[in-house]
Amino acid sequence: MAVKHELKDWLPITKKELEAHGWDELDVVIISGDAYVDHPAFGGAVIGRIIESAGYRVGIIPQPNWQDDLRDFKKFGKPKLFFGVTSGCMDSMVNHYTANKRKRSNDAYTPGGEAGFRPDYATITYSKILKEIYPDVPVVIGGVEASLRRVTHYDYWSDQLMPSILVDSGADLLVYGMGEQPLREIMSLLGKGVPFHQLTNIPQTSYKMPRQEDVPAHKDWKDIVLNTHEKCLRDKKSYASNFKHVEQESNKLRADRIIQAAGDFNVVINPPYYTMTEQEIDQSFDMNYTRLPHPKYNKRGPIPAYEMIKFSINMHRGCFGGCSFCTISAHQGKFIASRSQDSIMKEVDQVVNMPDFKGYISDLGGPSANMYGLKGKVQEICDRCVSPSCIHPVICSNLDTDHSQMTELYRKVDKHPKVKKAFVGSGIRYDLLTKSYNKDANDSIDEYMEQLITRHVSGRLKVAPEHTADDTLKIMRKPSFKHFHEFKKKYDKINEKHQLNQQLIPYFISSHPGCKEEDMANLAAETKDMGFRLEQVQDFTPTPMTVATVIYYSGYHPYTMQRLFTPKSEKEKRNQHMFFFWHKSEYRQRIKDKLQSKGREDLIERLLSNRPPQKSFGQKKTESAGTFGKKKSFAGKRSGKSRRK
Repeated sequence: MAVKHELKDWLPITKKELEAHGWDELDVVIISGDAYVDHPAFGGAVIGRIIESAGYRVGIIPQPNWQDDLRDFKKFGKPKLFFGVTSGCMDSMVNHYTANKRKRSNDAYTPGGEAGFRPDYATITYSKILKEIYPDVPVVIGGVEASLRRVTHYDYWSDQLMPSILVDSGADLLVYGMGEQPLREIMSLLGKGVPFHQLTNIPQTSYKMPRQEDVPAHKDWKDIVLNTHEKCLRDKKSYASNFKHVEQESNKLRADRIIQAAGDFNVVINPPYYTMTEQEIDQSFDMNYTRLPHPKYNKRGPIPAYEMIKFSINMHRGCFGGCSFCTISAHQGKFIASRSQDSIMKEVDQVVNMPDFKGYISDLGGPSANMYGLKGKVQEICDRCVSPSCIHPVICSNLDTDHSQMTELYRKVDKHPKVKKAFVGSGIRYDLLTKSYNKDANDSIDEYMEQLITRHVSGRLKVAPEHTADDTLKIMRKPSFKHFHEFKKKYDKINEKHQLNQQLIPYFISSHPGCKEEDMANLAAETKDMGFRLEQVQDFTPTPMTVATVIYYSGYHPYTMQRLFTPKSEKEKRNQHMFFFWHKSEYRQRIKDKLQSKGREDLIERLLSNRPPQKSFGQKKTESAGTFGKKKSFAGKRSGKSRRK
């Protein structure tokens, strides 16, 4: 039965709602660049509910106006403990601009999809305003924007290196990654009367202190001192060499503390918490959410990001793929934190009782859908691991890739009397499902794939081979394209067996570091031979805290310090991107001229001839979601979006 809600079921966003809760002041005020949706997929709601569950009074100021008299920032007055600031579920610059630096005309986290309700560099802008109005109130920043900008980083949109966001924002404390564990510790210590300025030993937080002062030693943590921000500005190689340490310590279970000097400060980054246990992650999802946008938005139109996920279930966090262009592991970590089946089924019960539910769950997934429940066989080996990926260049022998838990859970959801279909809309790591790559896999991958294709594909299955050239794939930390051929054979065989006609939708990236024009031409030719007419394509976007972005800016690979080519100019990018569209008449002559100039007549024949492709089940023309295509979309996990759903 659908639950009827009162206004006070949401956290207060106005003074009137504050009074309706029986409160005259707040302990914590959260400022968010997103509209307020009281749902576990939205970080502001999760943080608010955690603070509330600890017994504190908390309110949210969603999408405050930063261009007027700043009344929105003043509506609740001064909180007793601190302000919490987040740009929202995405880095604000990814939210605002395409890979070609064109301003987006919509914002998926705003009612009606309307753009213009948050500033560029939102975390910095909000924090500076708060420090000006309330200079004596601590500011804690968090969310994906703060998390990915916690050290010296390249900002693609201004084309410059920026220091830790702690320096530019003036904030007092930064919480990186998924913030539940550090936030609970912050609230606990403040509740015991510990002064805010003494909160310097909490894992997964970062703070700044005067540069001339020595950083106090910590008995349990070793220190890594990075090249200073100023040295990075002078020397790109110094900037690149920092990143290996940053990535490794972000993904270690027993990490070191990182220190970097910038301007007048030393920025201190404490090691992350251990991966959340099943009980801990369940707590985040099992809180008393309304699961709905705040009623104030009812007349402003739907919130696209919410509409996309309101009937979906996020089963886990983290991704052990370690792809060079992806921000997931930098924010959520590489080790998987999986919810219990009981918690997931409880959420299924909540979803099916929503008033507009029609029987279809849109996604049973996570950052990579088929990583639920996967972990190391011997935990002590994982505890010592420094590798950024568990599946590149080969699948770790200590990784248990048994898919039985997922298959069991899918079947359990399938049997729910109010569920007609439960789809898997998240991307699948296809390489885990092939014996050619996952050599130690048991038969559970075959059972999983049969269950997935016959019961949980809504006409289209998304996978991301990303490229076909082995040299580029190596830089991407992706497997050889030959394994995608293997997966496709398996996919087609199951479709044929069950007389299905379901599309396989591969995703590819152009202009990635290391990729040359000939590589793109080969990609187009090879995928054409397989029967694909590619339009689910994306131009590489440099985002903070990725290996690919470090290469893009510096020209060096941070692990080998070797020089690498990267296409940067708009002309270079367009020349690469056009090969995706060999089937469009307006590109044919340009492609022919380009290949002739490179002496690749062989590719002209393969790309532009009318010979029939291989038989492929379910291959249909799809709309473009690419930078230079026609269909508009908001950026996903590759581009600085916090995948909470």
